[in-house]
Amino acid sequence: MGKMLAVKLFGANDIRLVNCDVPQIVEGEILVKTSIAAICGTDIRMIKNGYNGISEERPLTLGHEVSGIIEQSEVKEGDYYPGMKVTIAPNIGCGTCEMCKKGDVHLCCNYRALGIHMDGCMAEYVRVPAKAVNQGNVIPIPEGVTMEEASVFEPMACVMNGQDRAEVTWGDKVLIIGAGPIGVMHALMAHAKGASEIYINDLSNERLEQCAKKYPFVKTLHCSDLREGVLETTEGAGVDVCITACPVKEIQEQTLDLMAVNGRVLFFGGLPADKDFISIHSNEIHYKQLKVSGSTRCNAQHLRRVGEMVRRQDLDLSGIVTNEFSALEYQQAINYAASAKGLKTVIKF
Repeated sequence: MGKMLAVKLFGANDIRLVNCDVPQIVEGEILVKTSIAAICGTDIRMIKNGYNGISEERPLTLGHEVSGIIEQSEVKEGDYYPGMKVTIAPNIGCGTCEMCKKGDVHLCCNYRALGIHMDGCMAEYVRVPAKAVNQGNVIPIPEGVTMEEASVFEPMACVMNGQDRAEVTWGDKVLIIGAGPIGVMHALMAHAKGASEIYINDLSNERLEQCAKKYPFVKTLHCSDLREGVLETTEGAGVDVCITACPVKEIQEQTLDLMAVNGRVLFFGGLPADKDFISIHSNEIHYKQLKVSGSTRCNAQHLRRVGEMVRRQDLDLSGIVTNEFSALEYQQAINYAASAKGLKTVIKF
């Protein structure tokens, strides 16, 4: 089918825009023409640190957050057709383990993901393997939803998975620590779920001010002593839900002190492998009847649920994409995303 542009990782701090062959698909596969590829914190970490198996000889096309249009379909059964607007759930399970049988392919011990283990979507075209098609990973974009909104279904689906685990519900007082793109998405999801109070804290006053201006239902906590600020704001009661949307050990250790009775803590942001041992007072869990949980990734059903919420206008993703770059500006896009300014940065093809 000719040539295409793709942003490929060759090793640590070595990314290049290359002219390569358009993927050839076989029976059961789908070829998607990329409209928008969003940049994730995982992409930034892979660029900074490199990734196992990626080298000069075996580069990898980055990207796992995408919206696009089906260019070619070799699927005999199903409703996929050229011209269909779609997004793609990037996590592909083995299909036979207990997690996969339950639909939780993102928890498969042998899962593989677009843009991490196989070529992803920071390219003009992306190949969707037959196993991903069979697992329902190609998801039509609902009527009335923009390509920009659909390009961030995947990170919002990860947020949904986390808030399902934390049982966020009507009337909750929710604290989110971290006002980056994921923190803001958590605020939007908590708002959609009916939280009565949503607080957000961050070291960056710029990000807090941006959040307050954009989302007036969020109360920003500008305080050096987070425990003191939370207790003062909640009149000593603490919060029902605390979500750590930042990879900071000290924050995870502090969360139990911020909680109300029957509170739920969600460790959403993972820690670096050499800094993931934390110390907590277990009596806080015992006497307050706290629940502490974690979440990772998402499955295709999470993306479908996000799409339906956006279609019904229960969830507003229209302001999440704040910076757009062309493929030729890929380096500027990566640098801007890494600078922690704005919310989601995307590359338009």
